[in-house]
Amino acid sequence: MINLKSSFMRYKLSTAILLFSAGFLLFAASCSKKIDEAYQNPNASVVEPVETLLAPVIDGFSYYYTANGSGYGLMGDGLYLGRYIQYWGITTNGDSYGEMGPVIGASDLTGSIWATVYYGQGQNVNKIIEWGTQQQKWDYVGVAWAIRAWGWLTLTNQYSDAPLQQAFNTSLSQFKYDSQALFYDSARVIAQRAISFLSRTDGNVSQSNLAKGDYYFFNGDVNKWKKFAYGVLARSYNDLSNKALYAQNDYVDSAIKYASLSMASNADNAMCKFQGGTTSAVNNFYGPFRGNVGSYRQGQYISDLMSGNNPQMFTGVFDPRTPYMLRENTNGTYKGFTPWLGTSGLAPGDYPQNYWGNATATATTPPAVNNSRYIFQDTGEYPMMTASEMQFILAESYLRKKNQASALNAYTNGISMNFDMLTSVFPQNIPNAKVITPASKAAYLANPAVVPAAGGLTLSHVMLQKYIALYGWGVHETWTDMRRYHYTDLDPVTGNQVYANLVVPSGIYLYPTNAGKLVYRCKPRYNSEYLYDVPELTRIGAENPNYNTYEMWFSQQ
Repeated sequence: MINLKSSFMRYKLSTAILLFSAGFLLFAASCSKKIDEAYQNPNASVVEPVETLLAPVIDGFSYYYTANGSGYGLMGDGLYLGRYIQYWGITTNGDSYGEMGPVIGASDLTGSIWATVYYGQGQNVNKIIEWGTQQQKWDYVGVAWAIRAWGWLTLTNQYSDAPLQQAFNTSLSQFKYDSQALFYDSARVIAQRAISFLSRTDGNVSQSNLAKGDYYFFNGDVNKWKKFAYGVLARSYNDLSNKALYAQNDYVDSAIKYASLSMASNADNAMCKFQGGTTSAVNNFYGPFRGNVGSYRQGQYISDLMSGNNPQMFTGVFDPRTPYMLRENTNGTYKGFTPWLGTSGLAPGDYPQNYWGNATATATTPPAVNNSRYIFQDTGEYPMMTASEMQFILAESYLRKKNQASALNAYTNGISMNFDMLTSVFPQNIPNAKVITPASKAAYLANPAVVPAAGGLTLSHVMLQKYIALYGWGVHETWTDMRRYHYTDLDPVTGNQVYANLVVPSGIYLYPTNAGKLVYRCKPRYNSEYLYDVPELTRIGAENPNYNTYEMWFSQQ
């Protein structure tokens, strides 16, 4: 990856020394050619192949591991944000993140997406656009714009206000923060721009050449990249379900339009792939080789939803997907941790195995025989966006428009596509007796507790099945959904919470500086913002201990 450091991250170029001695200049003129050939200026503009730039930029979707730095991407922050939505917890009792605690002190935790967008992708995306334009590689230019659109939307949904208009201004050392509304507008404009470039067939557009930089994602398929950009647009409109323009059909119709243009089958899914091998760089961040999630266990909420133990939704129905996504315990049942309670309250036999198949409560190392499953394998693919997710966006949108028939069709398709993704992409290490069969899938979809009769579909059905389908990988999208529904908003049909029977921390189980409120945002990354952009942090309130509880623009009316 080219070492292009954005000024936003405050890496300074070396200062050129100007020498004015006339005699020296005469001497230098006679020797300049030899010197230039022997010692190239490290600050001179060097055009790198865009093919070599794109691969590590795509790597930043999941988890960077490059010479330019490691630790950026969705997976790093997902370990923490996943506790807010109760996807998982850790073995530590009284876990501050389980209590929805903020980042305290000089820490870059939850700063991974910030670093991805501004640093890891930042100037590298800019150079792909610049050099790709010069070389008429419009497919590379379109892909770069699609990545930038994804970055702006993902970043603002995690942090709210941040630098946008001045983000890559190399003459600045402090940057003005822009509003979340502007980020949304910019992400949409850029996504449309990406689609325009990806639709070009002139110049030096070539699937085989694009595949050189895109080997582990879409393998050079511009149509899939276009669907990815449409998916960013669909998310951006669906996120604004609380806005007046959504209720007036402007946003909901746009969500339907772009979700329909996005991924239509599992063949379109955006999946980060990993080669696997004997070095960390080529393995999944969640896999046993990297050793990052050994103390993590599935949450009680997801376990209850999938095992039939939620008293309000899908009650008594065992989900055939459970053995693919979750881990059993020594009792042969499926239990989980309440994130802020750790192992407390669970009998020893109820401790779930960790994601690599360890049966004990505290074991972190993988078993002698690799028994990992799902996205927790060394080479387990990591979804970024799927056709199933787009179907659930359609289902929610149609339901809000009171089009029950279309909503039910999309809802059923969303579940079905998720089943098929699991059986085709993640069949590894599933015991024979627990393998999904056509009959078990059909029985689940025929159960009226899961797929109700016409007219019976509710928001709880849609959002909880989406919660299941995005388990593990869709942490940011699920957290956005939960914040749209303020965690505990009620379903107008059932009178229960949309996220049925979800218990959120309160009292002594809520982090003290939250002042009784739940988390809605992350603080900006410490090692750039809290060292340099203090005036802007003060202006937006990010120096306040409870800044993490300020509600987001997208979730407000």
